[in-house]
Amino acid sequence: MSYSSRFWKEKSYDKGIDDLDPKEFETSYTELIRSTFEKVPDKIAMAFYGTEINYATLDSLSNEFAHMLIEQGFKKGDVIGINTANIPEYVIAALGGLKIGMIVSGVSPLLSAVQIQYQLNDLGSGGKQVALLTLDAVFAGHLTKIASKLPSLKLVVTTSVAGFMPKFLGFMGKLIGKVPKGKVTPLEGKTVLEYHKDVKGKFADTLPDIKVNADDVAFIQYTGGTTGPPKGAILTHRNFVSDVIIFQRWLSWEFGSGTGLSGFPFFHIAGLFTCANVLALGYTQVLIPNPRDTGHIIKEMLKYRPNILANVPTLYQMLLKDPNFAKVDKDMLEYVVSAAAPFPKESQEILESIVGEGKLLEAYGMTETSPLSCANPSKGKKKLGTVGLPLPNVDLKLVDPDSGKEVPLGQPGEICVKGPMVTKGYYNKPEETKKAIDSDGFMHTGDMGIMDEDGYLRIVDRTKDMIIVGGYKVFSVKVEDTLTQHPAIGAIATIGIPNPDRPGSEIVKAYIQIDPNFAFDGNEDALKEDILQYAKDNCAPYEVPKMIEFTDELPLTSVGKVDKKALRASK
Repeated sequence: MSYSSRFWKEKSYDKGIDDLDPKEFETSYTELIRSTFEKVPDKIAMAFYGTEINYATLDSLSNEFAHMLIEQGFKKGDVIGINTANIPEYVIAALGGLKIGMIVSGVSPLLSAVQIQYQLNDLGSGGKQVALLTLDAVFAGHLTKIASKLPSLKLVVTTSVAGFMPKFLGFMGKLIGKVPKGKVTPLEGKTVLEYHKDVKGKFADTLPDIKVNADDVAFIQYTGGTTGPPKGAILTHRNFVSDVIIFQRWLSWEFGSGTGLSGFPFFHIAGLFTCANVLALGYTQVLIPNPRDTGHIIKEMLKYRPNILANVPTLYQMLLKDPNFAKVDKDMLEYVVSAAAPFPKESQEILESIVGEGKLLEAYGMTETSPLSCANPSKGKKKLGTVGLPLPNVDLKLVDPDSGKEVPLGQPGEICVKGPMVTKGYYNKPEETKKAIDSDGFMHTGDMGIMDEDGYLRIVDRTKDMIIVGGYKVFSVKVEDTLTQHPAIGAIATIGIPNPDRPGSEIVKAYIQIDPNFAFDGNEDALKEDILQYAKDNCAPYEVPKMIEFTDELPLTSVGKVDKKALRASK
């Protein structure tokens, strides 16, 4: 069987699932969700700490934001960066910008001042004007330091995590320090507005008369920058709309019938995609500004009873450790989507024992593919430990990263994806684009996978995370999945360390977070020996870690993935 035959369609797709007519993607995202505003104006669009905003209000608020941007001199093709947690203002500003053809770019509020400066200046190159929605705490802590170095930044709109909270709750949150705050001051050469004082309720709330087309750029989303500076993936409305529609058809989701809750941050492509899907479906969305607050997540789940949950695996593992998660009844959830990082099979089984068997749906994608290209089927067989099948309209193949030749089924190879959701390229980086997208239009993802005879894909590593030991390829994900089954290991990450005795070869180093439920007597040497023996019994000799370091906490990226770049820097 060849990858080009797309044999998985006939062999493993749910009945009735097939490629979609590309004509369905001939629209903008704002046009796609126009029907939501018209069909369900009174339905709750966003729930946020007791504040509920319906679709009619969301439409009006985003129209106001759009007219404010127009009056400030912004036009189609300019950029709005959004530098907040998952709060209503994020959605309002994103929709407002998209409605007038501006390009939206998520700017993580966890970035340093230097990182924010890099992204905003990169976005503003080529004559683009830049607007920024930011938190008052980030404004005071970072923006005041770099404002003079941001020539393209013309407008700053500030808000607070407490902006849409009920007044007493917001007041108390600031008083006890749970809600960060900062003083907003003038910035020379730039307009500074406070959203709730200067924007909300101050502008026309009619839909702007600006035509946005399928091939206009909708988003420039920055990758994590695992090597070198972050790269901005250019996603057109067609890219994004195609992936939204394909995923909805894949899962047979019906308009207006659900509620979604996700801890994925909106500034990350997974959070953006989840939010966009919920809006296009006319669902209620429960906003989670702090995904590490599992108590709040569970409280909101019990109140709103979402039927769709979407998170990174580390958040599911955090939820599993919260005893209140057991209060979530199995009838509540229909789909539990996991994406953005590998999910140990053992943890998947534990999660399904709580939410219900067959409900966990692992998916795969990346920023450059808008983001999804693979997912387990809705009704058919879900194979735990795999990211499922290539989605409709997706061509996928696995190739040897050195030779570029296709590898046989069952053998590891770099995942290459082609389809309507694949980025146009990297903003301002033509050479990086040429490296990533080949002449046949395939995106070389940098992820290593293995496809079985049914078309199900299992991720085994990032090409950059592969460890070379004496000529053997060690897949860190495989080693981590195996060792996670040791009762002492709560979380683990493995990296390669240069072997001083064998130039060009590496040794495996494991960073281990001890499971808090493990009866540990404090003897680290004895525990290391026990783990090493377990590794020798269950791994190939070249896969066994030669170094083990215990850590209280593994470093995580802003979306909740283990940050191996940080581990390599600290080695």
